[in-house]
Amino acid sequence: MRYTYDPTNDVFTKTTSGSEEEKRLAGESAALIVEDGNIVGLGTGSTALYAIKALGKSIDQGLDIKGVSTSFQSSQLAKEAGIPLLRLSEVDRIDIAIDGADQVADFNLVKGGGAAHTREKIVAAAADRFIVAVDSTKVSHVLNKPVPIEVLFSARTVVTSRIEKMGGIPELRYSIRKDGPVSTENGNVILDCDFGEIKSPPKLSKEISDIPGVVDHGLFVDMAHEIHIGNKSGVEIKNR
Repeated sequence: MRYTYDPTNDVFTKTTSGSEEEKRLAGESAALIVEDGNIVGLGTGSTALYAIKALGKSIDQGLDIKGVSTSFQSSQLAKEAGIPLLRLSEVDRIDIAIDGADQVADFNLVKGGGAAHTREKIVAAAADRFIVAVDSTKVSHVLNKPVPIEVLFSARTVVTSRIEKMGGIPELRYSIRKDGPVSTENGNVILDCDFGEIKSPPKLSKEISDIPGVVDHGLFVDMAHEIHIGNKSGVEIKNR
């Protein structure tokens, strides 16, 4: 087991060498779908990193695309890879968005380990095709990981109370290398909320969204069009 440090969000994530290779396979597989002239949503995280690097290599070979980033991290990676960037405010649609996920069950996702899920959801919703690339450890029969919820700082105690009444266990996400909570790029805080097994993602998604003070949450319900799963034998692709 090793740890990867994300300086953008001041967090460490656990990775293994096996899953890292699966991430690479999944990310590169998703990047193959991109066509000349596409506007591409660029996700955040370790698997999206491989897709961004692969797209950079394709640009070196003549591919003509533009990217829309979901975070400071993905912007920096895109610039290093030579991918021209557009601001989200400059587009009204995106051809393909490629991103990872913290957990996948059918075509429902939990995202937000990198605290970028609000912008990731906006980009995914704007895309004609939303491609999710994950390693095999992220696939589950049911979603049961804590759901990251971006919350206005002043509303954190009110939202915490509502989540507890819904049966969730909220925990304010703290920084590792500085004092205080993690701050999103929007200037808000993250509550990681454990609901156990999520039997109805659509129902829970609506209940969370209806809480005043919630900016957005990491449940992506029926948004993915295609899942690329890296495993020991290659990449399994699931289509809706």
